[in-house]
Amino acid sequence: MSEDVIKTDMVIIGAGPVGLFAVFEAGLLGLKCHLVDNLDKIGGQCAELYPEKPIFDIPAIPRCTGQELVDGLMEQCKPFEPVFHLNQQAESIERLDDGSWRLVTSEGTVLEAPAIVVAAGAGSFVPRRIPLPGAETYENSSLFYAVRKMEQFRGKHILVAGGGDSALDWVLSLQPLAASMTLVHRRDDFRAAPDSVEKMRRLVAEGQMRLVIGQITALAGRDAQLESVDIKTAAGGQEEVDCDTLLAFYGLKMELGPIASWGLNLDRNLIEVETEAFETNVPGIFAIGDICTYPGKLKLILSGFHEAALMCQKAFKLCRPDEKLVFRYTTSSTDLQKKLGVI
Repeated sequence: MSEDVIKTDMVIIGAGPVGLFAVFEAGLLGLKCHLVDNLDKIGGQCAELYPEKPIFDIPAIPRCTGQELVDGLMEQCKPFEPVFHLNQQAESIERLDDGSWRLVTSEGTVLEAPAIVVAAGAGSFVPRRIPLPGAETYENSSLFYAVRKMEQFRGKHILVAGGGDSALDWVLSLQPLAASMTLVHRRDDFRAAPDSVEKMRRLVAEGQMRLVIGQITALAGRDAQLESVDIKTAAGGQEEVDCDTLLAFYGLKMELGPIASWGLNLDRNLIEVETEAFETNVPGIFAIGDICTYPGKLKLILSGFHEAALMCQKAFKLCRPDEKLVFRYTTSSTDLQKKLGVI
């Protein structure tokens, strides 16, 4: 373990959109933040799972991709100089004599702060992999569980497996780029948005893609390159589908990780909070974004932004107990505008 101790005002676990906006809100109050994330990049689910997928429900932004949202949030919080500790998991916490917290990461980074904020989405996401022998040999060469660069799949013979929003979204997005597109799902009933299902069925009717109802039973190929898959159809037959790319969207497993042992009140792997400041049952530890739960909770990015703003008001009192919190607007406060570098 490193002997160097980093002291700051707030440690945020999770560098996704909600964690990044918390940096901005904290910065307006003069609080410094360090962020810990087990991914190798900033942006959380937006950057890891759908960097090129459009988002339509961010206020005043009719459309942006996941990566564009992350880039905008990074630009917004840049004046406050957040420090990121990536490829690290928050492992243990300890209450210090002065009431602040010591957090140690999987890489031995030691951080001390009055406020700990869990903004870890719904924890660490792990894709549900295809439960077939030898599947791992094709991973990241011709078998993928996420799409990060659409151009990578141009001209490919693609088989998409799954029946949820991710599967249908990527079928519709990649079909124009692909040499051929096939969707396989175990039943002719989908959990995706009705509009997406309707568009997919229209493409099938027009002969621009195929829909196979059944389950994948075997993968065939050589040298880590997939060549075909065997499917047991819902009618009881067998079908071999030629493909050089398999995109499997069977959903994600959520692993809360060491946070689960921190003594927080949990409800189905979510952290219970009160809604005045989104503080947990452990004073000084907050939870915002998809990881937290309370009556009426909506799992929307904009909800996480609201939670971050209120959380920072309470965190300020922990970090600056001898200072008075004066609420100001960025539109009229010259002090805030100086912090933002706009004057």
